[in-house]
Amino acid sequence: MGVKERQEREKEAVGRAILDAARDLFVAEGYQHVSIRKIAERIEYSPAAIYSYFPSKDDIFYALAEEGFRMLSDRVRIAPGPDALEDVRRVCWSFYEFSKEHAEHYALMFLDRSVPRISRDWGRFGFVHEMQQDAALLIQRAIDEGFFPPRTDARAALLVLVAAVHGAAAMCLCDRMAPGEDPNALARDTLEATIAGLRSGITQTFRPDTTH
Repeated sequence: MGVKERQEREKEAVGRAILDAARDLFVAEGYQHVSIRKIAERIEYSPAAIYSYFPSKDDIFYALAEEGFRMLSDRVRIAPGPDALEDVRRVCWSFYEFSKEHAEHYALMFLDRSVPRISRDWGRFGFVHEMQQDAALLIQRAIDEGFFPPRTDARAALLVLVAAVHGAAAMCLCDRMAPGEDPNALARDTLEATIAGLRSGITQTFRPDTTH
């Protein structure tokens, strides 16, 4: 291994250590309560060394958020199959499974209200917007194929489904389940009840913001 290659690997390892330490601290203590100094102490580096990798604490969060959303995109894999309703069900369930497989990223991305909004940097997170659009198109296909009523708003339905699955995921991650209760069963029942409600033609009063 050459000197340059070794230096690059060492740099990547330090960057990874910073992200891992920051993620653990953000989840354990809350984003707003963690400082660059605290992250530096966790990995036994100086704050100046951290700043040489990330200009600010927000930049550390954005790096973790991008990593998390890319893992979510890989996990969900929005691709049309022979049954549009099953595709919708599969995508929603994959979202829930992501919350279990990557609990710390999920908590940071969706549960901590003090983190910066990714909409501040849509240039970096444009792929998230594309993922949302693809999911809405999947629901629109289910509408076109008669699984949901014609008047169903695909984007609104997407957010309703995400909210349902997210609620079950949050109850599990925030330890709001009683001993012996099955979080997977709760998530499955919540998802199926929401799909059934949309299929029944309930009046949709929620209107999504179409400017973002």
